[in-house]
Amino acid sequence: MKKQKTNKSNVLKWPTGKLDFSGGCLLMGVLNVTPDSFSDGGKFLDRDKAIEQGLKMAADGAAIIDVGPESTRPGAQAVTVDEQIRRAIPVIAKLAKKTKACISIDTTNYEVAKAALDAGANIINDITALADERIAQLAAEQKVPVILMHMQGTPRTMQAKPKYKDVVSEILKFLLDRAKRAEKFGISKERIFIDPGIGFGKTIEHNLKLLANIDKLVKTGYRVLVGPSRKWFIGKLTGKENPSDRTFGTAATVALCASAGASIVRVHDVAKMIDVIKTTNAIIGLQK
Repeated sequence: MKKQKTNKSNVLKWPTGKLDFSGGCLLMGVLNVTPDSFSDGGKFLDRDKAIEQGLKMAADGAAIIDVGPESTRPGAQAVTVDEQIRRAIPVIAKLAKKTKACISIDTTNYEVAKAALDAGANIINDITALADERIAQLAAEQKVPVILMHMQGTPRTMQAKPKYKDVVSEILKFLLDRAKRAEKFGISKERIFIDPGIGFGKTIEHNLKLLANIDKLVKTGYRVLVGPSRKWFIGKLTGKENPSDRTFGTAATVALCASAGASIVRVHDVAKMIDVIKTTNAIIGLQK
C-alpha cells in the first residue's frame, strides 16, 4: 500500500514541543500507571517503575510517551480525579525533566489534563474527542496538540453489541465533526490528530474494516493516530490469549498503518515495534 501524500508540514511545532515526521510514521509508547489496564495493568503503578519504563521507551525510540492514569479497557470503572492526579502527575513531572520525548496525558478529565500540562505534558489524548469543552478551551489556550478518538458508548458499555450501518463512513463523519468543532475552539488543524478508536466499541470485523481503510482517514488532511497494539481482536485472530504474546499480530498492524499514511502508531512494545516502523518507513521512502 502506497503512503498517501498530504500537504502537511513534515515538522509539527508548538510552544512546548515538536514532532518531526520527515522520516515517516512515529511511535507513541503506552505507559499505563493503573492497576487494571488490559495488557500491563499493575506493572507500572509504582512511580519509580513507571518513570524507568517511560525513559526506556524514549531511549528505544518512542517520540511520545502516553501516560494513562485510568484504564479504558472494556468494563473499566471510573477513577476519581484525585487518584488520577496522584498516579500520573509525579511521573509526568519527572519524565518531563529527564527526556526530550513529548509526553501526552491520556484523560477525559479537565482537571487531570490541566495538572498534566502544568507538570510538563504537552499533548492531550482524549478518548471522548473533547466532549468536555473545557479541555478544548485548555488545548486552544496552551496551543498543544490534541488526539480525538472515536468510541461507541463508554469503556463500561462499549463492547455490548456494537453496531454500525457503515463503520468506516460513520466513524469518519464523527471524527471530522469533532475535528471541525476543535478548530472552532481555536485549535489549529495541524495540531489535531484523529484516531478511529480500534477496539473501542467495535467487533473484530469493524476493527479490520477500519484498519483496511486508514488511508481514507489520512485523505481528510488531518494527521492520523492508530492504537491497535495487543488488542483483543488480534488475540482472536491469532489464538493468543495473553496480550503480551500478540507481538507479531501487532507488528502487522503497525506496518499496515504506517504504509497507509498514519502519522503515529500507539504501541506497548516500543523496542520491537521501532524495528517494524524503521523498516516500513524506509520502504515507503523509496516509493515517494
